Amino acid sequence: MSENSEFGFGAATGVGSMPGGDVRETAKTVTGSFDDFPHLPELPARGPGADMIGRTAGMLVDLYARVEPSGWRIGDRPGRDTRRARSWLGEDLDALEEYTQGYEGPLKVQAVGPWTLAAALELRNGEAALSDPGASRDLAGSLAEGLRVHLDEVRRRVPGARVVLQLDEPSLIAVLRGQVKSASGYRTHRAVDRQLVESTLRDVVGVHADGPVVVHSCAPDVPFELLRRAGAAGISFDLSLLTERDDDAIGEAVEGGTRLLAGVVPGTDGPLSDPAGSVMGVRTLWRRLGLRPGLLARAVTVTPSCGLAGASPEYARRALAHCVRAARSLADNPE
Repeated sequence: MSENSEFGFGAATGVGSMPGGDVRETAKTVTGSFDDFPHLPELPARGPGADMIGRTAGMLVDLYARVEPSGWRIGDRPGRDTRRARSWLGEDLDALEEYTQGYEGPLKVQAVGPWTLAAALELRNGEAALSDPGASRDLAGSLAEGLRVHLDEVRRRVPGARVVLQLDEPSLIAVLRGQVKSASGYRTHRAVDRQLVESTLRDVVGVHADGPVVVHSCAPDVPFELLRRAGAAGISFDLSLLTERDDDAIGEAVEGGTRLLAGVVPGTDGPLSDPAGSVMGVRTLWRRLGLRPGLLARAVTVTPSCGLAGASPEYARRALAHCVRAARSLADNPE
């Protein structure tokens, strides 16, 4: 296993978003559910600035964004939307700090990665920043600086934490395949060269030199090899979207020390199977790959399949607890 894999990820954690708008109650729920790998909750139901794009836009350095009818657009100066995003993030950190007093161990924080951000943020002409290579480069640089500041703040507030940074990249495959639509909706932006995608990700991953970075995507066809080359120590994905053509890349990732954050618990309300049933797909994958069962607990963290913003608060609480029980089942009975 690689050096980063020995960092000590927890057995189970959340993806990021949670339902509702009660910051303190949500922080209490998350830290109470995951006593060995909590995460900073996101509450997008509060409105613009609490959504994943606005939240990360508020972290940018020397770049600002405001809400337009079409979405978030880069502007000249910080306005009320930027201030609101920063204020909500501050409240979230206050609550996290309150409920992690004395905590020592891994702690995950999330931000949107450079390519999903470039696909979502608009330039002044209304087109995605993705349409302009210079704008995409500036955006990635601003994000990297903002993440440095954010990570320093998290470490200051929770000094015993070993911080794990998660970059959310749900649009990454669309960027690689040229499937991001233009403002008109009648065409798509050209595909970005894979080497440029990889090098930009590597630069942003590199801001967290003293801790691991996880890249999360709950879209199909996660590019495992590209993400590993970019420096990701962990890859977070929806297990139900894997196909057998992903097997080789996953097997190489595990053998190379990459942590798998396997999304096995549904992200929206519905019946939950027994914990052993929830991780049956992980065990099946392991057998198919011919990997040692004893490696499971060292290589896999159990998560919901994606964020829980669309779930009811009651289901979200049950889903988090279910992840913990499913992880325990995996560790106790790996075969």
